[in-house]
Amino acid sequence: MSGARARLAAAQLLMTVMEERRTLDEALALTESFDRLNGPDRGFARAMASAALRYLGRIDAGLAPFLDRPLDTAPPPSRALLRIGAAQAWVLETPDHAVVGETVASAKLWPRAQRATGFLNAVLRKVVADASAFEAATPEAVWPAWLQTAIAQSLGTEACQQLAMAQTEQPETYLTPKDGNASQLAEQTDGQVVGGYSVSVSGSNVESLPGYEDGMWWVQDIAATLPARLLAPQPDETILDICAAPGGKTLQLAAAGAEVSAIDRSKPRLKRLKQNLWRTGFKSKVEVIQADAAEWRPEAPVDKILLDAPCSALGTLRRHPEGAWIKSAEDVARFPGIQERLLRATEQMLKLGGTMIYCVCSPLPHEGRDIVDRVVAETGLSRIKINPSEVPGFEDAITAFGDLVTLPNGVFGHDAFYISRLTRDS
Repeated sequence: MSGARARLAAAQLLMTVMEERRTLDEALALTESFDRLNGPDRGFARAMASAALRYLGRIDAGLAPFLDRPLDTAPPPSRALLRIGAAQAWVLETPDHAVVGETVASAKLWPRAQRATGFLNAVLRKVVADASAFEAATPEAVWPAWLQTAIAQSLGTEACQQLAMAQTEQPETYLTPKDGNASQLAEQTDGQVVGGYSVSVSGSNVESLPGYEDGMWWVQDIAATLPARLLAPQPDETILDICAAPGGKTLQLAAAGAEVSAIDRSKPRLKRLKQNLWRTGFKSKVEVIQADAAEWRPEAPVDKILLDAPCSALGTLRRHPEGAWIKSAEDVARFPGIQERLLRATEQMLKLGGTMIYCVCSPLPHEGRDIVDRVVAETGLSRIKINPSEVPGFEDAITAFGDLVTLPNGVFGHDAFYISRLTRDS
């Protein structure tokens, strides 16, 4: 029975994500059937939901030959259970009898799915016997068609496939040491130094690792460390971290001894930033400001600015694959206007000769390079090219303009970021 309950929870997690357009983290917090699970069942339910989201488009393509009508026309509970069953068979390699028997048993526990048990049993028997359509689907078929087109047109077919394949791999967990001593942190956590400044650790229960309660490190993707590193914060410099929450980059700037003001318009996100500042001992060293940075201004221009602008977050699909399905093309199209407004607003916040970083966790040019090109052409800002020696492991990610686009490179796993370094000339 526990196996059936785990599959029920997984299907309800998936349905919450897809039907309510929630993130998986939100679904985990909201789904009662998941909350009631313990131990291995809890982990398995999360693994099934995550696998289904990572491969969703290919799973749907694999299911299509077994259905008399489009999957989208099936009731949401049946659709979720079929996807969870297929994820078990084709991704997690669960034994055939468990895929069919336990998934059908979970339907019997779900009043909204009980009438579909015969249908589910028939389709899942075909699923465990034939994975050919799933295996024949292209790597980028994990995404909806609009996203496949958008990424291929922006980055090319090869980069599109690389990003899609990266999504199907379990993402690494990276730690950033507070004192910069990656070697010591790796020894303490039984991790591995990556890039000379991050530590890769195994397992998902990071709170149990040495140094967590003492605030000696924080979780941060290795690519996400680059914007603050390229800003090169120095002791006593005045720095604005705009759109700062949840605060990984803020912590990097504070650890360097800079006088940091962290600005974000979201009160809930700032609450999380404050929690991170408290755990790491930087609470009294960072000024936290709730404001819209497009309208807010500092009392005087500052030495440096880090603007991690709101974006589509398509560069983080390897960690949050549901983003491809809970966002639409219209959602993605709205970000450039916000990004450009924020970047233009920063010009008068920066001292003459000051340095700023503009970054987004999206590799799409219309959220990155195109915006910087327009702003540089029309304001007193200009680029400072990024040098290969500044970004070990990411040397090939430097563009012809001197910006950085951290697409998958086979060196180590990381998110996709666009980063441009600018200065104010006039």
